[in-house]
Amino acid sequence: MASTQAALTEEVRAFRAEDRALPHRRIDLVFVLGLVVALGAIIAGVAAAGISITYFFQPAGVLIVVGGTLGVMLVTTPKRSLGHSFRRVKELISCQEVNREALIEEIIFYARTARRNSLLALEPLAPKASHPFLGQALQLALDVGNRAELQTVLETELRMRERQGETDAKTLEVAGGFAPTIGIIGTVVGLIEVLRHFANLQSVGFGIGTAFVSTIYGLALANLLLLPAAHRIHARVAENFEIQELIIEGVLSLADNVHPALIRLRLSAYLRQTNAEVRESAAPVTHEA
Repeated sequence: MASTQAALTEEVRAFRAEDRALPHRRIDLVFVLGLVVALGAIIAGVAAAGISITYFFQPAGVLIVVGGTLGVMLVTTPKRSLGHSFRRVKELISCQEVNREALIEEIIFYARTARRNSLLALEPLAPKASHPFLGQALQLALDVGNRAELQTVLETELRMRERQGETDAKTLEVAGGFAPTIGIIGTVVGLIEVLRHFANLQSVGFGIGTAFVSTIYGLALANLLLLPAAHRIHARVAENFEIQELIIEGVLSLADNVHPALIRLRLSAYLRQTNAEVRESAAPVTHEA
């Protein structure tokens, strides 16, 4: 038995050595580039209008908009959910790339090992899975003997992860909805200050322009940061949902002792096809006479 496990371990190491697409985190350049382009376009537009950028540095407006929006988040969101949302936003800077082809090959490898040595042969291999959810699903497949119960547990885990991600995005969407209104409150406060010095027409004109900076702060905070981040979280949740759904389908097929070739056919539906591949698969099949 020990020699069998040692052989499996060596086989897994060989499989890992050939696998060049293990999940790894990297800076999400597209997300960072989007923020830079959006901010750069606004700054360039302001400069093209001939307005000094220092004109928009209004500490009172920043205090009202940022502080008010943060206060709204504290009021509308429980403490634990707020902490999850902040961590989710911090994780947007980096992304974890998962090669679906490599993940399918890994599941096929586990399926072949289970068919050759029984499902229990995967027990020392589950903790070494490249994806955390795959390792968790394999361990559950070993612990839960009933197939229906295994499917229920995995699908419940999948739904809960999706719900948590949607809740984190909802926190930012709510804040993004209130930020422009809070900016208007800052504008009203600025206009009240202007009306106090209504006798000086020159200061009134300057004050009105300054007052509307708070509205810009609210709109910019909502439409350049909070709402885009919420949509980005939605996209990440959808991507992770597909990956985890692929893993569940593969592990359930593995538990059913389905042939690896059929498992590959099932999981290939989760691959993103290129336009050429779509046209090729949609082309009619011709038979030679």
